[in-house]
Amino acid sequence: MNKSPEKSPGPPPIGKHPGPRFNGPAEKAKNQKATLKRIWLYLKNQKIGIISSIFFVVFSSILNLLGPLLIGIIIDEHILKFDIDGTIRMILILAGIYIVSAIFMWLQTFVMIRVSQKTIHQLRQHLFEKFQSLPLSTFDKRQQGDLMSRMTNDIENLNAALSQSVIQIISTILSVVGTAIAMFYLNWVLAVVTLLVIPIIIWSTKQIIKRSSKNYVQRQKDLGNLNGFIEETISNSHITTLFGKEEQTIAQFKQANEKLRASALSADITSGFLGPINNFINNFGIGLIIGVGALMVLGNFGVSIGVIASFVTYSRQFFRPINQLSNLLNTFQSAIAGVERVFEILDEKEEAADVAGAIAKKRYNGDVEFRNVQFYYQNDKPILHNLSFHARAGETIALVGPTGSGKTTIIQLLNRFYDAKSGEILIDGENIKQYQMENLRDHIGIVLQDTYLFSGTVRENIRYGKLDATDEEVEKAAKIAYAHNFIKYLPQSYDTMLVSGGLNLSQGQRQLIAIARAILEDPDILILDEATSSVDTMTEVHIQKGLNNLMKGRTSFVIAHRLKTIENADQILVIKDGVILEKGNHETLMMQKGFYENLQNQLQLQ
Repeated sequence: MNKSPEKSPGPPPIGKHPGPRFNGPAEKAKNQKATLKRIWLYLKNQKIGIISSIFFVVFSSILNLLGPLLIGIIIDEHILKFDIDGTIRMILILAGIYIVSAIFMWLQTFVMIRVSQKTIHQLRQHLFEKFQSLPLSTFDKRQQGDLMSRMTNDIENLNAALSQSVIQIISTILSVVGTAIAMFYLNWVLAVVTLLVIPIIIWSTKQIIKRSSKNYVQRQKDLGNLNGFIEETISNSHITTLFGKEEQTIAQFKQANEKLRASALSADITSGFLGPINNFINNFGIGLIIGVGALMVLGNFGVSIGVIASFVTYSRQFFRPINQLSNLLNTFQSAIAGVERVFEILDEKEEAADVAGAIAKKRYNGDVEFRNVQFYYQNDKPILHNLSFHARAGETIALVGPTGSGKTTIIQLLNRFYDAKSGEILIDGENIKQYQMENLRDHIGIVLQDTYLFSGTVRENIRYGKLDATDEEVEKAAKIAYAHNFIKYLPQSYDTMLVSGGLNLSQGQRQLIAIARAILEDPDILILDEATSSVDTMTEVHIQKGLNNLMKGRTSFVIAHRLKTIENADQILVIKDGVILEKGNHETLMMQKGFYENLQNQLQLQ
């Protein structure tokens, strides 16, 4: 079974689950150029769609530029000359241009959305497949929430950028350049007057963003703190209730919530000036165009009313994209930074590949030997120190010792969730690195203290141990595990649906299903990691019967705090600080009057 046992103390998880983003300064990629190149590797398969979308953008932009020009012609050549037929004809042409432009705009959006969805689909698939091939150490270093955020938020941000921002940026640039050319074509003096407003827009935007950036950073920090507090409170609500700290928790939340309100208010108020100020500057620019244009008309400087009307329309098409461009670039930069986080995971080192000529066995005898094994998660914190022991085929080996002594680490090394830093681990006389990893894990069964059941039926959860098992084989395994006795009384028996984690069953029932799953898998080597520590005495009796059936004829490794459950083990390894202090059976260790006997005496006094 490829499911990891409970983890030994490893490197602490880093980072917090990112909370929802507010509009603020864009997060920037560390290496934007390299990230863009990698995005193109995904996009290049959609070249036809991208070219088509750009084609539609160009034509819709050209048509939009013709509109204001025609408005000026309609005014000068038809309205002022009272040419009603000509006016109607030109208005119909103008309407046709705007309709065709709208169709092109819809087509560019439609095509780019298809391009984006196909690209995102492929990227998401690659990321999920990568998750399946990552070593356990990767998940020790990163929080699950952070990995989920990369799979969802970061990829969706790229989706939004590809389907909207990219095309809008291209459209905006074409619109600004085309509008500037059209304005200079109509009248260079009014064009220069229009361009004079741009430095004012850029300066005011820069000043507002500069002042709001600090507020946004503080707001994100306060938001992260509040989200962390909420997550911690909900996850440990039973502790809050147990100690009667509801009032204190409410007060702490009120304080954090108020701090976020203050920083968010400052950020939003500061950035809120951007829209009104830019609108004022835009309107000032239009007023300037009309004023200068009117003076030129009155002074007979070759400017007509129609030209002024065209310039007013062009100026709106000119200023609006400039105002939007910074937001579009921010969105695009955030998306690039997000997808860079996705590529970080895709670049993670995968599990070690099988060696050339790796061995695949139909059955393992189960002879296990550790020879001078040393292991550490971090260079300065060794977990196992030159650990050696030999488990003969069919023996039951019990691992006892304080929390953090390295018991679970031994199990993780046996499954090759990690590889030893030095020394050897052998099964049936061969170094485990010589076996195909998938084949090795297929022959090792694990029953955990915290059993996880998937959403689905009871039958499907048991069959997880052997996907091609028949219904009869599933029920036979359940009977051997003593799980059948409660399953038959469930609402739909084996077809009863379980919620994620199996939370609609008791802890003991989940354990019995896990044992049935391991029995169905029929492993050659069995690992029991605190399999009965979270259940009552009566339930433990049933679970122990199931475990005894499962352990028959198999090499078994048992991690247990309840020493009563391992008194019949063939070998008991007493481990402390990564070293085997004592080894032997129960009687031998009791006679030594050492650490094991002290553990037994402490339990009897409790």
